[in-house]
Amino acid sequence: QVREWKNEGSKRYMCTGRPGWLTVSLRVGKYKKTHKNIMINLMDILEVDRERQVVRVEPLVTMGQLTAHLNPMGWTIPVVPELDDLTVGGLIMGTGIESSSHIYGLFQHTCVAYELVLADGSLVRCSPTENSDLFYAVPWSCGTLGFLVAAEIQMIPAKKYVKIHYEPVRGLQKICEKFAEESKKKENNFVEGLVYSLEEAVIMTGVLTDEAEQSKINRIGNYYKPWFFKHVEKYLKADRTGVEYIPSRHYYHRHTRSIFWELQDIIPFGNNPVFRYLFGWMVPPKISLLKLTQGEAIRKLYEQHHVVQDMLVPMKSLEKSIQTFHADLNVYPLWLCPFILPNNPGMVHPKGDETELYVDIGAYGEPKRKQFEARASMRQMEKFVRSVHGFQMLYADCYMTREEFWDMFDGSLYHKLREQMNCKDAFPEVYDKICKAARH
Repeated sequence: QVREWKNEGSKRYMCTGRPGWLTVSLRVGKYKKTHKNIMINLMDILEVDRERQVVRVEPLVTMGQLTAHLNPMGWTIPVVPELDDLTVGGLIMGTGIESSSHIYGLFQHTCVAYELVLADGSLVRCSPTENSDLFYAVPWSCGTLGFLVAAEIQMIPAKKYVKIHYEPVRGLQKICEKFAEESKKKENNFVEGLVYSLEEAVIMTGVLTDEAEQSKINRIGNYYKPWFFKHVEKYLKADRTGVEYIPSRHYYHRHTRSIFWELQDIIPFGNNPVFRYLFGWMVPPKISLLKLTQGEAIRKLYEQHHVVQDMLVPMKSLEKSIQTFHADLNVYPLWLCPFILPNNPGMVHPKGDETELYVDIGAYGEPKRKQFEARASMRQMEKFVRSVHGFQMLYADCYMTREEFWDMFDGSLYHKLREQMNCKDAFPEVYDKICKAARH
């Protein structure tokens, strides 16, 4: 298809032909209508190499599919981003994170090689030792350097359960101190925080294990179980710590059934025990279905009165960040997920030369701030994130100007490669794909 595009005279930019409503991002880009759509229906797990401890997959393989395939074989991947429908391609070209990222980094940091079809129609493999510039430039590039056709991801042995410890913490300073302290401990396989108000949170730490106390096993993935964030809140309300054993696949997809806490705005009675028991098997609705069926008016309403944002900030700025989120948005719960950010080349790396501990703050829901105005409030947030040398996840609405965008992200390697590989006529620049103007 790429060679055909070349023979036709390379008149238009190319993009993947997957329809915008199928993606998990709430953004529907208008570029699909104007660019040449290259159909990439590659959705298979290609090989599981136990010796190298690597799984080779095609870009449309989903997290649900991957864990279902690997877990029975006794394997998993180090970072399993939350929602079942997230694809490997999206997690590499965009980004992905999970509560194990304080050990392994972002999803891209667990990948050992990519295979791409470039603008000239050639197939290239890149890794840290082979075409390394391209290897480091691919993550966050949103398909603007080439088409991903395969990726190799590290595997680690899987265990049956996650032994999870719930601890309510009160007082913002204490929350941040406790969260940072737990995130630094490598013996915690998982660290996650749910912040329910400016002064209240539950911090969870998990350890992988094959043994479990039968009486404390909680299969939270079952359809009739309370939504996970509601279950966690009970520990806060009762002001007590707790320990449970959750089957590991249930743990990996613990926020899937309620799409974190987005479903409470879509089905307000969704956590009612009667609803869960009778209709729980029907949820969550596919995000793609919601996008396909929502009208323009609802989409605009969502855009103005609803926030879905992930901001990645240095751990040392966590307290200031939560205060800023509170002042500009006032959305709760907030999701806290720690991750280690290595000083690799590419668009996203810490300010200094050292690997640094960062935290992803996820705000999903309806802002309770009285004067919330999507554009103004988000521009303020973006400015704050740039000031602490943080990053905004690119699946969400981005209101930055081009200058501000390249102030947040390091474009040096990316632009060099776009020049070298003649991407200028083949693909739009990443900013033009994700910025607000790229919306319809």
